[in-house]
Amino acid sequence: MKNLKKMLLLLVVMISITSFAQKKKVAVVTFYANKMISFDGLGAGYDFILKDVMNLRDDPDFNLSPLLEKYHSNFFNDYSKEFPFELVPEKEVLSNPNYISFTPKYELNKYDAKNYLVYNNYKYVYEGFMGKYNEEGIAKALADKVDGVLFVYIDFGLVQGFGIGKTMTIKMRATTRIALYNKTGEKVFAFSEGENSKKTSVMVGGVPVIKPEKLLPMCDSALEELMGDLQKRIAKIIKKSDAKL
Repeated sequence: MKNLKKMLLLLVVMISITSFAQKKKVAVVTFYANKMISFDGLGAGYDFILKDVMNLRDDPDFNLSPLLEKYHSNFFNDYSKEFPFELVPEKEVLSNPNYISFTPKYELNKYDAKNYLVYNNYKYVYEGFMGKYNEEGIAKALADKVDGVLFVYIDFGLVQGFGIGKTMTIKMRATTRIALYNKTGEKVFAFSEGENSKKTSVMVGGVPVIKPEKLLPMCDSALEELMGDLQKRIAKIIKKSDAKL
């Protein structure tokens, strides 16, 4: 009888330890790239290139899909290992009826949709800066399945290299924002990380060359630099997030 009690007690302890050690679950709810190249990093006086930037966005040769695929692969296969929580398999999230039926505020119209390359069957879900409708809404929609929701996106922007004025070189900067909210829609963490490309381009008569063959390799270079930096920093950035979920 005493041995039986000891065994039962040990079993209860083991179950308690297993439950305590179980990682919390988080669903990635949006994953996309912004196709509109920013030029704020060049300084004032470059509004005249907006038309070229929009033409670049619509140019089929400016294909960011391989870059988004690369970042997605790194995020789920490498960075996720540093998380103190478990990412829910994408198929479970994207096939969840509550996710499918969720209608985000600031949903993309036909014009805005051109600006974004959304990965696979994810929704474009706007996060931050304009209220908490999306954050709370998507978190509560999935609250019976997950402990939190994660928003991930990348964008690209031209920045000054070296030189002055018309002889200046330019670089590309890749920036990612990663934001986690708990099941009630409260922010756990949100951060942006960016890196400049090693590849550069030049001004021609003081005008940046906005061509796919020039800028796409720079985007790829900037993303490579960003991913290398992010791999080193992400564990430190999200170290205390588990306690807030």
